[in-house]
Amino acid sequence: MRTWPWIFVGLGVAATVAHGGEPDVARGAKLLEPFKAELQQALRQGLARGPVEAITACQLRAPEIAKDLSQGNVRLGRTSHRLRNPANAPPSWVSPILEAYLANPSEQTPTTVRLPNEKSGYVEPIPLQPLCLACHGSALAPDVAARIDELYPEDQAVGFEVGELRGVFWIEFFERTVDTSD
Repeated sequence: MRTWPWIFVGLGVAATVAHGGEPDVARGAKLLEPFKAELQQALRQGLARGPVEAITACQLRAPEIAKDLSQGNVRLGRTSHRLRNPANAPPSWVSPILEAYLANPSEQTPTTVRLPNEKSGYVEPIPLQPLCLACHGSALAPDVAARIDELYPEDQAVGFEVGELRGVFWIEFFERTVDTSD
């Protein structure tokens, strides 16, 4: 296991980033599973009706899914270095991890971060899949490009290639599980 210290100047806290093998990595991945599954289902349903519908599904359903699953001690989302939706800007603790993934594409393993207040953060890379090219590739269909321009006038999320880092999923959670069975 490799650990790097990160200093979050803006937050005024020190955090430790750990790669692989940590209990928080497994816990973060498990907590993120419902978000990934529901988002994938929404995108597939949209794509079944065409890429333009997938854009609409992503625009409406992704924030709803993230909000519904961000309950209690868990907060989650997705972000990128090239945003389509400015509302998906990364939390401050995610930005340095995203930058590290971009600087070293061969080191894109899920990562945990110790956050203040006994919380952990988990970040998982999102590599671009072939299915994503219809909305995030270089050659967009005219109706797809028009819909993206309509919904996201400042879009930066095109021109990707398969396998390239599209962005990351992130999740914050308490390090300890609180027993509420009493």
